[in-house]
Amino acid sequence: MTKPPLTPLAESLPATVPFVGPEATERKMGKPFAARLGANESVFGPSPKAIKALEEAAADIWKYPDPESHELRRAIARHLRVAADEVVVGEGIDTLLGYLVRLYVGPGDKVVTSDGAYPTFNYHVAGYGGTLTKVPYKDDFEDPEALLKAASDTDARLIYLANPDNPMGTCHDYGVIDDMIADLAPDCLLVLDEAYVEFADDDIVPEIDTTNPNVIRMRTFSKGYGMAGARVGYAFGHRDIIQAFEKVRNHFGMNRSAQAGALAALGDQKYLQDVVKKVSDSRERIAEIARNNDLTPIASATNFVAIDCGQDADFATAVLEELGSRGIFVRKPFAEPGARCIRVSCGTPADLDLFEAALPEALAAAKAR
Repeated sequence: MTKPPLTPLAESLPATVPFVGPEATERKMGKPFAARLGANESVFGPSPKAIKALEEAAADIWKYPDPESHELRRAIARHLRVAADEVVVGEGIDTLLGYLVRLYVGPGDKVVTSDGAYPTFNYHVAGYGGTLTKVPYKDDFEDPEALLKAASDTDARLIYLANPDNPMGTCHDYGVIDDMIADLAPDCLLVLDEAYVEFADDDIVPEIDTTNPNVIRMRTFSKGYGMAGARVGYAFGHRDIIQAFEKVRNHFGMNRSAQAGALAALGDQKYLQDVVKKVSDSRERIAEIARNNDLTPIASATNFVAIDCGQDADFATAVLEELGSRGIFVRKPFAEPGARCIRVSCGTPADLDLFEAALPEALAAAKAR
């Protein structure tokens, strides 16, 4: 039987999901996880004001969403102290990355990222036929100098950098990022992913400069604001870059209730700061648990902690699997040098009690393999 052919590019791509969700593992196990500490979600949830706004908006769900996200975009612009036409709202950073790659990357165009950095970006680059160059991490940090050199060597259109970083949780201060921006080639765009910025100290965050056409910055309501399931992200930068999104974005992609919830969440900065404090306390507890088991936590500016398991990637994978069999969902970096680690998301005290009890057993079982 014949069938309509895919494009040659689509035919060449593997069918893949960049992240296997915990739900898929739960279905395979036939039971839920006792502690969900692997997806960098905020177990502390969104602001009660956001929940109320989501509930109230549900009655109007028969209406299409505002295709311009007008109120939310203007509120974000006021929060950032930029113009509204320098902000675009989208269905999470994942979708915004897809739109951006579609705008700037065609078949054969070169793109630079770190080996082991956010795989959804790579997924989009492959989907539009771009060619990825990856540079290794340096001492568990992304390496701006190596990224710039690779971009220069390949004449890259885009450089992707997350600061703070996922999966290691490390970060560079604003001076390093400013220097990197100053050294960009005129026709290269830095994609600065700041998904975890609410958890980081102010001294890592560069001043916002939307006059620079070589930088676009992306943030989200999924992490600090606790709305991962609502899928609300935003990007900001030079208005020419931002307005280009109108050429390709899905104008009815935003959920109407999510728009209302994000607007309310943004307006409750006190709740956000309460969450930031809980995350800080949780990071300290995770680090303490790691040290008590003769493991090394890596200092984190995010809502997770990478833990060096002290051996190779196979051992870290075994620890992850043994934790999973004991009801504790965690993830791990997949490229060297981070592959020796597991990555544990911040949780409630009860979640971390479960992790603390399971970790010694998981380590012993991994060593016995």
